[in-house]
Amino acid sequence: MMARRYDPERRTRIIDAAIRIVELKGIAALSHRSVAAEAGVPLGSTTYHFAGLDDLLVAALEQVSGGQGGAMKDWEEALAGSGSGGGKGGTGGRSLADALTRLLEEYAHGDRGRIHLEYELYLAALRRPALQPVAAAWLDTMVDVIGRHTEQEATARVLVALIDGLLLQLLLTDRPFDRAAVRAALARVTGEG
Repeated sequence: MMARRYDPERRTRIIDAAIRIVELKGIAALSHRSVAAEAGVPLGSTTYHFAGLDDLLVAALEQVSGGQGGAMKDWEEALAGSGSGGGKGGTGGRSLADALTRLLEEYAHGDRGRIHLEYELYLAALRRPALQPVAAAWLDTMVDVIGRHTEQEATARVLVALIDGLLLQLLLTDRPFDRAAVRAALARVTGEG
């Protein structure tokens, strides 16, 4: 009998493989078999670590939304220097609308595959109840991060909804990023005119 090889990184490799598959081919291409092949592990390893695909998708969404150096940490750091014209946070000279516009512009000119991946996982929560708590936590975290720079939580929630809409439109239309239009929309919500 052959001894089982200890592989403490296997679970992480499986999650990373699932993320790559979803990013490149979409959730429909995700299966225990495709993940095992992508991760270079035996099929039984995927079912050992994740009983079902929903469990694997939850782990993937958690990693994408809040993993080490996750997007929200980047947003928090970028917004740290913004003020919102009477908002709660920020000490720099940039307005909140300017800071958010710059972040969205970086997203738009960066790896669109990453945005596609985030929204593919995020929207999967519509049909997969196991993902809903993770997606809701992601939204709440984003509202919290942006809300530190607004007077009211409601303003932060509207900004998050607007940002989601803008990013989805960018993905769906493949139009170029219109900095002036995005900044004007964000400024209307923040009251920065």
